[in-house]
Amino acid sequence: MRIPPLRVAVMAAVVLLAGACNSSVSGQPSSGSNLPSSNSSPPDASMTESTGTPEAAGDNDPSTKINGIEIKQYKGGDHVQAPQRVAYDQSPPFGGAHDGIWAACNGVVYTKAVRSEHMVHTLEHGAVWIAYNPDTLPAAGVETLAKKVTGVPYMVMSPYPGLDKPVSLQSWGHRLKLDDPADPRADEFIKALKQNKYTYPEPGATCDIPTSAFDQDNPPPFDPSPAPAGSKPVGS
Repeated sequence: MRIPPLRVAVMAAVVLLAGACNSSVSGQPSSGSNLPSSNSSPPDASMTESTGTPEAAGDNDPSTKINGIEIKQYKGGDHVQAPQRVAYDQSPPFGGAHDGIWAACNGVVYTKAVRSEHMVHTLEHGAVWIAYNPDTLPAAGVETLAKKVTGVPYMVMSPYPGLDKPVSLQSWGHRLKLDDPADPRADEFIKALKQNKYTYPEPGATCDIPTSAFDQDNPPPFDPSPAPAGSKPVGS
């Protein structure tokens, strides 16, 4: 029996609709979907940023039990472009507005102080930044800290001239200042906060970056002077 053309078209539409519904119910995109993979890498250094603030971590933030920890809420995704500066409310800063380009932070030990706006961006990506005062921390202390960082993903270290303590550890919204680099609280801080998805705005962001965007062998230098009038507010 010959089926009229209009009826054939209706039947085909029903089949296509059913297939789409089945795909949605199963949670899987159809074979022709062009949705990006959740594990896909950003195409370049201007990757899409989170604009949110981490939700209250509660028991998912074990750093709250560390004696001396400082915790403050900052909103993510607020950018400046060099040479614009941010009027940070903390020294070293540990959140807020930052440069759109992050510092390389996969186990890098910088021997020179790095522009703070780049370093704060590493914290948004889940890194822990160890800063130290090069005038008050002996070479043996620097070596102790470097062993915690060298080659370790999402760890970064740099001198920070003028620091009021020999050592300061930063993650997004968290800071711990120490007198002794061998203080066990340093390891507690790192364990609790490095890539803790509950405490920073951009889980899954990379710490790698093309040298064309950020040269870790010649990074933008740290500026110890106060941010001039007209600098971007740190945000909150």
